[in-house]
Amino acid sequence: MLKYFSADWIFPVSSPPLRNGAISVDERGEIVGVFNAEQISELNVTLHKYTGAIVPGFINTHCHLELSHMIGQIPEQTGLAKFVQSVIKNRSAEAEQIEISMQNADQQMFDNGIVAVGDISNQITSKEIKQQSKIYYHTFIEALSFNPERASATMNYANDIKNQFSPLAASVVAHAPYSVSPELFTLINEAAEKDNAFLSIHNQETTDENLFFENKSGGFLDLYKFLGLDISFFEPSGKTSLQTWLPYITKQKILLVHNTVSNEDDITFAKRNHNNLYWCLCPQANLYIENSLPNVDLFIRENLKITLGTDSLASNHQLNILAEMKTLQEQKKVAFEKLLQWSTINGAEFLGLDIQLGTIEPGKKPGLNLIQLSEEFIIQSDQVIKLA
Repeated sequence: MLKYFSADWIFPVSSPPLRNGAISVDERGEIVGVFNAEQISELNVTLHKYTGAIVPGFINTHCHLELSHMIGQIPEQTGLAKFVQSVIKNRSAEAEQIEISMQNADQQMFDNGIVAVGDISNQITSKEIKQQSKIYYHTFIEALSFNPERASATMNYANDIKNQFSPLAASVVAHAPYSVSPELFTLINEAAEKDNAFLSIHNQETTDENLFFENKSGGFLDLYKFLGLDISFFEPSGKTSLQTWLPYITKQKILLVHNTVSNEDDITFAKRNHNNLYWCLCPQANLYIENSLPNVDLFIRENLKITLGTDSLASNHQLNILAEMKTLQEQKKVAFEKLLQWSTINGAEFLGLDIQLGTIEPGKKPGLNLIQLSEEFIIQSDQVIKLA
């Protein structure tokens, strides 16, 4: 039995929006047909008609489910170095509290119309929740060690966690340039090439990150002191963070997350040295931590492949991709159709899920979300109603 959903607007994403269009969906959630207003008049069916716009399910390419219990625990706008210190101080909690918080976060994302997530993990605790979830997860196992002598042991530990996540999809990735040695980057790259895995990394989230690599100054020196790490061996490259680390990842598809201070020279360098990059924006987390946003106009002008993420509840008040879109539309004046592409098909392509997700087309099961737009396609609310 087919269901027919109609709304003021249908946004297939793969084609122009349809005014007063309709979609037929089977009992498995698979799209059977997409119809314009004229075609609907010829159908002798019962329509479920809604006010608003129907869009595909959202893709959250960057989340930290493990940190869900830390909501409201970390002060806002302290800067990244102090934020990381706060995460380390507050990360521990009772196992039951962590599990319940992750379950609630998973349900929140599902209720907010998210159908797939690229999730950062440092341990195995989220596996059972991901196995039982209605959301698709790809888990990025973070490897962290700035000490070159610890590279092999760190990689072995991360690989062990990755293997424990089987049969769920997972890959070992670098946490961030300031927490991964060149030796560890090399091991991560070798493993990714062997498994044809795609990667993720926190990139240029703060000016301090660039300062550290350019001349060994800035707030990260206090972070290493807090961690008790001797970094006397480190010699600055004289280049920005991205221009320092990117050559270590030779060809694998990689998601650059945050990019708050990435500039035109960085983008030019990235394009010249890698042809399979995606750039993830997490605007509400950027505002929470640094009270700043990336140069989105530059990213659009450079025609970068952009995706969206929520980051964690340690750095965000909610896990809601539509809220991230609304923030970018309000503060950066990004057109809705562009935001929709970033939040659906681009994320699906990065996660290798575009055969099933990301657009409203016959044969796909993307999920259907009802949202509220003005006549000028301005997002009116961050509330989502799941239709299928």
